Amino acid sequence: MGVLRIPASDFSRHFGRIREAVHKAGVIEVTSHNRVVGAYISADELEHFYRLKRREVQVLHVSEIDDELLTEIENAEYGVLSR
Repeated sequence: MGVLRIPASDFSRHFGRIREAVHKAGVIEVTSHNRVVGAYISADELEHFYRLKRREVQVLHVSEIDDELLTEIENAEYGVLSR
């Protein structure tokens, strides 16, 4: 899957063709004045995006940890998802 880049005007005029092309391309970057302003992605790429979002980790400085979070950390079990 490669990335295609098309102007926003073509995206709006030829959406039907682009909707079919995204399956092969995976990602179509939409540009305005040679600058990427957005993207159209296939359903497979969207699912991949959601999987990555679920795996994101929030980083906290130790000074940001309140007593409630500290208790949760202390009571956490390896391999058990929080509720």
